[in-house]
Amino acid sequence: MHTERQIQIIEAGLELISTKGIQALTIKNLSKKIGVTEPAIYRHFDNKIQILTTILDWLKYSSSKLFEEEVNTPGTAVEKITHLFTNHFKALVETPSLTSVIFSEEIFRNESTLIEKMSEVIEHNNRILTSIVREGKRNNEIRDDIDAESLVIMIMGTLRLYIKKWQFSGMKFNLEKEGAKIINMLKVLIAKP
Repeated sequence: MHTERQIQIIEAGLELISTKGIQALTIKNLSKKIGVTEPAIYRHFDNKIQILTTILDWLKYSSSKLFEEEVNTPGTAVEKITHLFTNHFKALVETPSLTSVIFSEEIFRNESTLIEKMSEVIEHNNRILTSIVREGKRNNEIRDDIDAESLVIMIMGTLRLYIKKWQFSGMKFNLEKEGAKIINMLKVLIAKP
C-alpha cells in the first residue's frame, strides 16, 4: 500500500506528464507542484524511475483487474470484448493522464526496468484477450479463418491507435461515445457471420 504522500506524488507526476510531457517529470517540478522540498520527495521515492515504476505497477494492477473480471463474466466472447473496451475507455476518460504514460514510448527507451514493467502489462492483457477470443472461436461466435493471436493484434492495434488519436486531439472528442463506434466496427470484423 502507498502512503498518502506517495499517492500525491504519483498523481502530481501523472499530471505533469499529461500536461507538459515526460521531460517535465523531475523531482524539482514535483516538489514545486506539491509544495514541498525536493528532499521531501526523496523520502518517499529514490528517483524519477521509481515513481514511474510505481505508476506502471498501479497501471498493471488496475488493467489486470479490468481484464481478469471480464474472463469470468457471463456472456459471449464478443460481449466480453465489448464490455472490456467500454470499461477501458471509461477508465481512460476518468484518468486521462494515464494515456500519456501508456502511450509515451520515450519513457521506456533507455530504461530496461520500465520496458519490462510495460511489457508485463501488455503481455498479461494480450493473454487474457487471447483466451476470450479462443473461447469465442470454440463457441462458434468468432470467425475461425483468422487465428486468435492475429485477431488480438488487430483489436489492440485499432484501439491503441484510436486512443492515441483522442490524446493528440487534446481529448476533445467523447472517447466513450466515439469509442463505441469503433467497438461496433470491431465486432463486425471479428464476429462469425
